[in-house]
Amino acid sequence: MNDRLQQLALFVRVVESGSFSKAAREFGQSQPSVSRAMAALERRLTVKLLVRTTRQVSATDAGEALLARARDALLAIDDAESAARGADRLSGVLRVALPPGYGAWRIVPLLPAFFARHPLLKIDLMMSDRYENLIAEGADLALRIGDLPDSSFVARKLESARRLFIAAPSYLARRGAPASLADLARHDLIGGPADPGDETWVGRRNGRIERQAVSPRVHSRSAAGVVACAVAGLGVASGSSWMCADALASGEVVEILTDYALDPVPAYVVFPAGRRPSQRARAFSDYLEQALAAIGEEKGSSADLEKPASRSSRSLPPHPLRNA
Repeated sequence: MNDRLQQLALFVRVVESGSFSKAAREFGQSQPSVSRAMAALERRLTVKLLVRTTRQVSATDAGEALLARARDALLAIDDAESAARGADRLSGVLRVALPPGYGAWRIVPLLPAFFARHPLLKIDLMMSDRYENLIAEGADLALRIGDLPDSSFVARKLESARRLFIAAPSYLARRGAPASLADLARHDLIGGPADPGDETWVGRRNGRIERQAVSPRVHSRSAAGVVACAVAGLGVASGSSWMCADALASGEVVEILTDYALDPVPAYVVFPAGRRPSQRARAFSDYLEQALAAIGEEKGSSADLEKPASRSSRSLPPHPLRNA
């Protein structure tokens, strides 16, 4: 990459991340070298592009004008090079933000076949249960579970999974099995990533909606932690069939309250707003859609695809483990 393109690429990441140090780490450079490159860019264009404070770096009006065009120019160059190589010779690094549990259980097993199609491509799996700012973190796309709270995203629904109640045989032998949602008031409960504490769990039985106020005794900020707590016999948990599959297959937990229907857990691929997806991101999204359709439980309809993400209207309130 020549100096002018390098300066533009660094400028874009400095503004997006709000930090010289973050951009420097991503490009394998020192912070002073990035600062010098930005100073050189400003001298070359004879305009102030960045405002530096002790906490953050932001763009001036001139910098904002440059930012959009620089993104487009860099993406156009990247797409042109990819087109010249061919669709099967994508290269570079694809940065994917995703929850650890969904990534480990659902996405990682699909990567060998994707790498076989694109042997020159690298993937950075940015696994976190927190919803990071995709642009600031430099993600090309994200995989999100549950309702999408930010309407600025552009999302494609990939699939959805059944949600169920589980408990360990040891716990049920000790405390008995609940026969209704109301019985959960007398049981130890395990809360998940999206559970703020006191919550209402909701289910539908015989065509009627039932609600039960709950206060989990144990709370885990990860889906894997929820399953581990259930396996350990700490109480009743709820989550997607993705996260429970291995423990159910091994008999470490069993499904309970099977006559209740819970809202399914949707999975989306999400693209950062204001940025055209790269060919790498589009290829990965298309691959996941095809691969998950082949193995999935409930594929999203075509009406769900390519729509701005927003809070979906649902007949049932959000469940505490909607992100599991």
